[in-house]
Amino acid sequence: MRFAFIDVEKVHYPVTVLCRVMEVQRSGFYAWLRRPPSLRACQDKALAAQIGTAFSQGRGTYGSPRVHAERAAAGVRTSKRRVERLMRTDGLCALRKRRCTRTTDSRHRLPIAPNLLLRDFTVTAPNRVWTTDLTYIWTLQGWLYLAVILDLFSRRVVGWAMSPRIDDDLAMAALHMALQTRRPLRGLVHHSDRGSQYCSNENRADAQTMIFECLEVYYNPKRRHSTLGFLSPNDFEKRNHVADSRM
Repeated sequence: MRFAFIDVEKVHYPVTVLCRVMEVQRSGFYAWLRRPPSLRACQDKALAAQIGTAFSQGRGTYGSPRVHAERAAAGVRTSKRRVERLMRTDGLCALRKRRCTRTTDSRHRLPIAPNLLLRDFTVTAPNRVWTTDLTYIWTLQGWLYLAVILDLFSRRVVGWAMSPRIDDDLAMAALHMALQTRRPLRGLVHHSDRGSQYCSNENRADAQTMIFECLEVYYNPKRRHSTLGFLSPNDFEKRNHVADSRM
């Protein structure tokens, strides 16, 4: 560890001074420099490259548990602590979720459905509870609104719709897509939630393409969830033999 410290700091201070401060021989430091890297160091270097790839594929949202699960799925056996150490060394840190911004106005006289979930989000089968969320994205052409319906069993996006207007048609379009692809039985609970706001420097058409790619190319087939045993929604449903017209 002393030699490694000297190797890092030698660009700022003379090696002679560093060796004297660290109480090591200068000849010993140079002998350490000429020594070939250990097998462990070579393995760490290779694993760090794989971790960087997994982090990139996770779009910067994966912390060490999900990166570890990604490598385990690829057949790489290593400890969670080792993955965490290498990520910390390379400065890889998962993006934090944005704080939600209110998009709904409850100050109206329209009838409000009762809250059937009561904060209990435990679901044991598909098509029992769907939750919907409303997100709005700022583009160069104005707001683009996105309604998403999630099956709480698998966290899979089962329906979604986009529109430059926030109205009943947006929510109904997302619900229509979900009903067409899942065809749930009687008794389904459809729970609405508050939305969040994001920004995009693209035009509306570009943002729509980006959202489609995010939902159907990344989130459903690839995004790993800790609540699903670090499986993606698609893989979790396949493991549980869930029927879906898109699968």
